[in-house]
Amino acid sequence: MNLEGFSMRALALELNDELAGGRVDKISQQSRAALSMAIRQPGRTLLLQLSINPQNPSVYITSGTADNLPEPPTFCMVLRKNLENGRIAAVRQRQLDRVIDIDIDSMASGKLNTLTLTVELVGKYSNIILIKDGLIVDALKKIGSNSSRVRTVLPNQIYQPPPAQDKLNLFETSVEEISARIDPTLRLDKALMNVCQGFGPLTAREAAFRSSSQSIESTLLELKDEAPSPTLVVDGNGKVLALSSIDLRHVDGKKFKYETMSAMIEAADRMMSTYVPPDKDVFTRLIRNELRRATNKIEVLRRELDESENAAEWKVLADNLSTYRYQFKDHADDAIEVENIYSDRAERIVIPMDKRLTVAANVQALYKKYDKLKRGAKYINEQTDKCAEEIGYLETIEHALSVAMTLADVDEIRAELIAGGYLRQASKRAASSKKSAPLILHAPDGTEILIGKNNVQNDRLRQSASPNDIWLHTKDIPGSHVILKCGDVEPSDETLICAAKVAAHYSQASGSSKVPVDYVRCRALKKPSGSRPGFVVFVGQKTLYVTPEHELDAR
Repeated sequence: MNLEGFSMRALALELNDELAGGRVDKISQQSRAALSMAIRQPGRTLLLQLSINPQNPSVYITSGTADNLPEPPTFCMVLRKNLENGRIAAVRQRQLDRVIDIDIDSMASGKLNTLTLTVELVGKYSNIILIKDGLIVDALKKIGSNSSRVRTVLPNQIYQPPPAQDKLNLFETSVEEISARIDPTLRLDKALMNVCQGFGPLTAREAAFRSSSQSIESTLLELKDEAPSPTLVVDGNGKVLALSSIDLRHVDGKKFKYETMSAMIEAADRMMSTYVPPDKDVFTRLIRNELRRATNKIEVLRRELDESENAAEWKVLADNLSTYRYQFKDHADDAIEVENIYSDRAERIVIPMDKRLTVAANVQALYKKYDKLKRGAKYINEQTDKCAEEIGYLETIEHALSVAMTLADVDEIRAELIAGGYLRQASKRAASSKKSAPLILHAPDGTEILIGKNNVQNDRLRQSASPNDIWLHTKDIPGSHVILKCGDVEPSDETLICAAKVAAHYSQASGSSKVPVDYVRCRALKKPSGSRPGFVVFVGQKTLYVTPEHELDAR
């Protein structure tokens, strides 16, 4: 879901107001498609997030924290060398195109240089390019002649902006001139897209919708003078339908209003989950393979247990063969039929024989089978319980990976996989020095709700919770540990149900209804010595049945 050029104007103005004059403090790169810049302003530090993910290319000031790859890529190192400690001179939009230029003044050899970090937010062709004196210094995505015949993006080349279109800028052209250019033979939204810079399908349809009750000139003036009203629209399943700098009257769906463009784009980014931390997919495949292995093993154990329950039948066969063994010749029969010595009605039974063995050896083989099955029942039950426990544990890690959104989250899961023997320790790998943070939400009455995103976080949440805080977790379903920070205050039913809905949302039952959620005071939680991360036992719990919901303010 790309932000259209018309709406990007409000974003560029907002970023310029917030960032101009700030010092570039630190640059970090999270993936091949995303990086961040910490901008130091008097008394505060702002974090600018830049992403060229084709599903949602974006630039915004984030409320989150900056991750960094263990080994910064070349582009990140180039930006650090050229931009760190520089001052942001301006943030500007190129006409009404989906291109934002960030001008940065920096000192080199006693000389002031101005470099431009150009962010092209054009779907799959998005890119971040560092430019100095019109020449490309480096680019996040290099494009050679083999990839594009239209434009190459390589170091030391003259930067060529995306091809300009012969359209009018609403903020520089009179509405009368724009109106005169509109082709009356076309549908109005299509005609507006042909005439107006920055008008994509969303903005054009909104203008056409408003024009149904007023003239097109009045509509254009209204759009030109309208104060930014960042609007995000989602459908009933939480899928993002639209985001814009103006109120969207023509779009059906649930609308969310934000104070800033950055807050809206960050919310959309979170909903669309466009960022996938490195190794997340690798670990997800590893856990699913381990789950398949454990599931197959438990099926084999259960079949063996069924056999062990029939151990007495093998003793009956052995006793009968021992009784009648002198009536048969060695190596002669695949099976023999005799009258069952334990039957009162002279019933006959068939005894399987191994022709490779003597009759006496077959007797011993049957007794050995009986003894093995009899002794094995206890062992199989123990192994089945261990295997079921392992499956439950692996499902908690699978869930943790599904909600992991930062490098710190994945690094904690990596450490847990190594400790559990599922993953070998990588040699000389730079470890993350930062602990991942739980997700924090607020109930309608302001009560804080903490959500653990992995087993390590779940343990930390339990340890830091007050005895009278309330712990919630989906009943017999893998999910996050949730802490309702109520302390000595008795939460309202509304707040408790809200926390239960959050627990259901952050579980494997997020798409279900009437999900059972256990809750208990934290003082009732106990962690057995030597138990796996995230494992607790408790008594005295109560259960709520709720439908998952997640519409709270997160940070």
